[in-house]
Amino acid sequence: MVVAVIVIAFVYLSQVYADVLWYNQLGFLEVFVTENLTRIVLFVVAFLLMAAAVYFSLRIAFRNRPIYAPDSAIQDNLNRYQAQLEPIRRLLMLGIPVVLGAFAGTAASSQWQQVLLFINQEPFNRQDPEFGLDYAYYMFTLPFLNFVIGFLISVVIISAIATVLTHYLYGGIRLEEKGLFTTKAARVQIAVVAALFLLLQGLNYWLDRYDTLLNQGTWAGALYTDVNAVIPTKAILAVAAVIVAALFVASAFVGRWRLPLIGTAMLIITALLAGGVYPSLVQRFQVRPSELSLEEQYIERNIQLTREAYGLDQVDVAAYAPESIPAAGALGADGETTANIRLLDPNLVSDAFSQLQQFRQYYQFPETLNVDRYEIDGEVQDTVIAVRELDTNGVPDGWVNEHVFYTHGYGVVAAAGSTVEPDGRPSFLQSGIPSTGVLGDESTYEPRIYFGEDSPEYSVVGAPEGQAPAEIDRPQNENSDAESRTTFSGDGGPNVGNMFNRLVYALKFQSTDLLLSNQVNSDSQILYDRDPVDRIRKVAPYLTLDGNSYPAIVDGRVKWIIDGYTTSANFPYSMQQELEQATQDAQTAEGLATALPAERVNYIRNAVKATVDAYDGSVTLYAWDDQDPVLKSWQNVYPTSLKPYSEMSADLMAHVRYPEDLFKVQRELLARYHVTDTDAFYNNSEAWSVPADPGEASDSATTASTPRQPPFYLTLQMPDQEQAAFSLTTPFIPYVPVGQTPRNVLYGFLAANGDAGTGEDGVKNENYGKLTLLDSSGQDSVVGPGQAQNLFNSDTTVSQELNLLRQGASEVINGNLLTLPIGGGIAYVQPVYVQSSGSSSFPVLRRVLVSFGETVGFAPTLAEALDQVFGGNSGATTGDQDNVGETPADPAAPPVEGEGATPSPTPAPTDPAAPDGATGDPAADLRAALSDANDAIEAGNAALEAGDFAAYGQAQDRLEQAIQRALDAEERAAAAGGQ
Repeated sequence: MVVAVIVIAFVYLSQVYADVLWYNQLGFLEVFVTENLTRIVLFVVAFLLMAAAVYFSLRIAFRNRPIYAPDSAIQDNLNRYQAQLEPIRRLLMLGIPVVLGAFAGTAASSQWQQVLLFINQEPFNRQDPEFGLDYAYYMFTLPFLNFVIGFLISVVIISAIATVLTHYLYGGIRLEEKGLFTTKAARVQIAVVAALFLLLQGLNYWLDRYDTLLNQGTWAGALYTDVNAVIPTKAILAVAAVIVAALFVASAFVGRWRLPLIGTAMLIITALLAGGVYPSLVQRFQVRPSELSLEEQYIERNIQLTREAYGLDQVDVAAYAPESIPAAGALGADGETTANIRLLDPNLVSDAFSQLQQFRQYYQFPETLNVDRYEIDGEVQDTVIAVRELDTNGVPDGWVNEHVFYTHGYGVVAAAGSTVEPDGRPSFLQSGIPSTGVLGDESTYEPRIYFGEDSPEYSVVGAPEGQAPAEIDRPQNENSDAESRTTFSGDGGPNVGNMFNRLVYALKFQSTDLLLSNQVNSDSQILYDRDPVDRIRKVAPYLTLDGNSYPAIVDGRVKWIIDGYTTSANFPYSMQQELEQATQDAQTAEGLATALPAERVNYIRNAVKATVDAYDGSVTLYAWDDQDPVLKSWQNVYPTSLKPYSEMSADLMAHVRYPEDLFKVQRELLARYHVTDTDAFYNNSEAWSVPADPGEASDSATTASTPRQPPFYLTLQMPDQEQAAFSLTTPFIPYVPVGQTPRNVLYGFLAANGDAGTGEDGVKNENYGKLTLLDSSGQDSVVGPGQAQNLFNSDTTVSQELNLLRQGASEVINGNLLTLPIGGGIAYVQPVYVQSSGSSSFPVLRRVLVSFGETVGFAPTLAEALDQVFGGNSGATTGDQDNVGETPADPAAPPVEGEGATPSPTPAPTDPAAPDGATGDPAADLRAALSDANDAIEAGNAALEAGDFAAYGQAQDRLEQAIQRALDAEERAAAAGGQ
């Protein structure tokens, strides 16, 4: 047993030592020490309180047991129990308090964050509208007091149980024919315990008055019934509990239970009547008949403080009356927006990145890529970006291969967001091995990715100077079969050069290879906990982290950027949201993104911007919202952990963006809380909702059964704004109760400005984070996302050409449907991808869909599709709006039936309008064009299988020509009366 205890203790302490090494190497040892010291102190205090209370309750009851007890059958049974317990009585007298104390200490230590916030709290300098207390009282003090009183009540209750059982076992409490008999010692002890319980319950009643401001229902906070019935009765119950406690103390000396028992009964009756029945009667007979007039001021409090708690109080709302008819030249003021319309869907092009830029089986790209922006040739361009990470599934088996040779990924791959290559492939701005492009090369940035979202569990890296490199670095070039080698030269993990550290980490990772391998040398480091989100979570356990970390080339290094939130569920009069539910959408449903945890909050701030260096794993936390009292309180706890955002470089600032999960939470609230008029808010007549993702649902689908459309990062210029900004956007449609069919018309459009950098170090753009809401709810005819998708799907020309693109088992994939406030109205843009059936195929952009009102454009390029909708953007007239987006009819074709022509059963043998190479027989030309299209698709698939992208591009060109010939032939056949 001694050996077993020693082994267990060593294993446990070795893991503590490993944590100390990890935190110390990162420079965040104060986080580990502060948290664990606080936990230890809370455990010890709670353990001592619970153990001492139970021990003295048992001991006092035992010492004051009656020496001689009357004979009875019950007493005989108790005597047998006493005899059986006597050999282990001393052990139980110590063991029971120790066990209960350990449970209490463990429970109390989990509240370390509340305790630290209470001790280090910062004021909000804002008062609640009911009691006039600073918000900090509800955020920091009230949770702490509730924790302390709840813990003390549990101590008293458990002590009372121990007291009663001991007195009963040893005869201090007896059931007799005359009734219940208690000795004076038992009576005094029970009375004292009861008095303590009632005093604590009185404090609990008093604090319940303040808890009413945190109530959650149809509206949050203390409402009319709470203010006029619940709060006064809680105060009465608090006073009554203190009085009854005094009666119990008196009974301990008087020796009569009548008064305290009557007082207890009256307290229970009062609690039932005043605490339950009376408020119910007030609500039913006073409030419900006149609810709006009585609740108006409390609803207004709920609106104001909810908007403040979620950062919605500064939303810039503008009425917007979109045009429904496109006008020529209408896009003249939207040049920056149209030039940056993102055609590359980051959720679809991962396969293209893999096929074109992976190069080795041990590399991989994530399923969904990220959207960022870079300054290229003096212009800021949206980019789709990813890093080439290591894929351990492609690494040869063996401990050395998995943990010593293959240790890191390589390089950033970025493509232009608004343009593609002529054959539909991504237009890469940064690519290749070695890494080259407009974002830099190996001489300007460090491309190796040791820390990423899919890094190995652990790697052993580093070697003395002069020793041959062991790590496989990368292929020497894209076409080479040879691999170059490297040695990690940073400070990325604890040293495992000595035998003790190797033993510690061998135990941690349960690996004898780590302990015995000759690949581990005196300068070896061990890299682990390599996911950027996991690293931030460990060094900042008080933050809720955004589910999407993204890479950027910053100051010559690849940095992962992560947004951290301070949250609370204790903001007065604020409506709670469940983070997981609020952040779920189509991307989380498909596993392309991660929702926040299932935690209910009613306060959130984007308090921290964090970075993790992809090469050495170093972590930097920047206090982004330096006015947030919650963050300032944590800065008091950890004074050296966070840096001011003024220390951020201009390069880093330029890649900061508005956080996605915060935006999802805000849009969920704003769908209802954009309304500030109490009457409209009460009636819920102006509520909105986030539309279902058009790619997952149609207008007939209910909002409950389909995932919501995710927000999109775009560079756009909002109406009445001077310049375009990198923004996060989402549309709104009318609210529809669960189970009903949604009205998919556009009611609102929200954009959050995500441009943080101004080009100067440490200077934050004053417009960063500004929320702009376009309110078009007065216009019931504005096409919503679902309607726009239906327009695309039902357009004859679109469906015909898509059917042609599906020839040869190719799959047509719709990209993200972007909503854009341009041209004086609302336009929708959707890229259309085609993917062949080959195993090595990937989606390529073949067409672009554009709609404005009821007008649809469909063309190989965005410019052509916009021209179809707007009739050219140079000011030319749009012509007949019904024909915009359709292939023009042949002017030389015979008139169709109904327009003065006599229909002919067969087309004319010659057609002067037929294009070069056509036979003049539209039916024959159509068959020939379809045959050529099918041949081109098969040739393209074969080229993809062979990896011959030049041949693939030529096949796509032939496909384009064949499709155009087919459309021309079909138009001529229709004009001639053919089918």
